[in-house]
Amino acid sequence: MPSACTLPTVEQPLRSREFDELFRHDVLAVVRESPTSTRLDLRPAAAAAGRAAELSVRETGCCAFFTFALSIGDGSVTLRVGTSPAHDDVLAALTERARSQVGAGA
Repeated sequence: MPSACTLPTVEQPLRSREFDELFRHDVLAVVRESPTSTRLDLRPAAAAAGRAAELSVRETGCCAFFTFALSIGDGSVTLRVGTSPAHDDVLAALTERARSQVGAGA
């Protein structure tokens, strides 16, 4: 498993924008559950779940140290993002970025 992001540098700003769009339009709450796990509560809509799933699959292709778990049930959609302790600083940065963007697109 690569210990660093392998996304080509030219594509990194595009991926950041895609995450920002998800955070702004689809994330309702951001909860840091532990140093290695963050929960994103999403709008309970099929489109939001689809965007989160598609982005998660692409992200694991370049940043294999992340894990993503999408849960749908009981009227809620949740995306959990995890990593190993060696990459908790990367998750912390993603968590703070999400918090700063939530609701900015409303």
